[in-house]
Amino acid sequence: MQSSSANNPLIDRFLEHILIVRGLASATVSSYSQDLSSFSCHLHEKNIDLTAVSENAIFIYLMSLRGKGLQSRSLARHMAALRGLFAFLFEQGHISSNPAGILENPKLPKLLPKVLSTKEVESILTQPDVSTKLGARDKAVLELLYAGGLRVSEVAQLRVLNLDRQSGMVRVWGKGGKERIIPLHFTCLQWLESYLLNWRGSFAPKKDLMFLNRSGLGLSRQGIWKMIKKYALKAGIRKQVSPHTLRHSFATHLLEGGADLRTVQTLLGHSDITATEIYTHVQSDRLKFIHEQYHPRSLKA
Repeated sequence: MQSSSANNPLIDRFLEHILIVRGLASATVSSYSQDLSSFSCHLHEKNIDLTAVSENAIFIYLMSLRGKGLQSRSLARHMAALRGLFAFLFEQGHISSNPAGILENPKLPKLLPKVLSTKEVESILTQPDVSTKLGARDKAVLELLYAGGLRVSEVAQLRVLNLDRQSGMVRVWGKGGKERIIPLHFTCLQWLESYLLNWRGSFAPKKDLMFLNRSGLGLSRQGIWKMIKKYALKAGIRKQVSPHTLRHSFATHLLEGGADLRTVQTLLGHSDITATEIYTHVQSDRLKFIHEQYHPRSLKA
């Protein structure tokens, strides 16, 4: 284990404590070591002894990190290292009060959902062999997931009568038993129609669920998950792909195409729009990339 760059023995003792006594992962200890090394250098530059650090000194240090462009997640990690260090120093009697005890983590942004490009989605949708009953069923499932942004549980529970072929709408029940009606595009309706008319009967249905397994019972959520993973691999996509990935992609592609947030909220069945707003971050990242690529003042000389 490397010592801190300012060679502070108290920091080294803390790092040994969390590695040997607390048994933290070596990767975590390494991250803490780097963060505390930065902090120790900062104290050295300011001529502040570690045992004389105040709340204000920590605040100024964290503000300096923010000024250097550190994001909330990295700041939270630095803060965790500082809280651990000063709690250790207080417990060991090296300081009379803990200057990091009342500090709160910066608000962490929600993790952005993983989405596929339209090209990747198209590649997955073309993988099933629609000349077979399983392939025709899988094609209908994939088209429905992407066309309607349905949750995997909603697809698994879907009944034949929930599809109104004349209006092109499907009725689903989401979380909390909330009902919503989703419009489907013509291509999706065609594949659903083909499956229902030409293939579903060959599964010897034992239930009125729309999508059936080989035994004529309902296709499970696990079965749908495995199906998507299989076709993603066949399409040459190595990233993790799940039914929710298609739901995320559905929402993101709608926003990129110009749909408003309230409409996407309704289609996804979110009761609170804050759950939908996360997709605007995905869209914002794309807009930022385009801006940096094509704005004349952003071009590299």
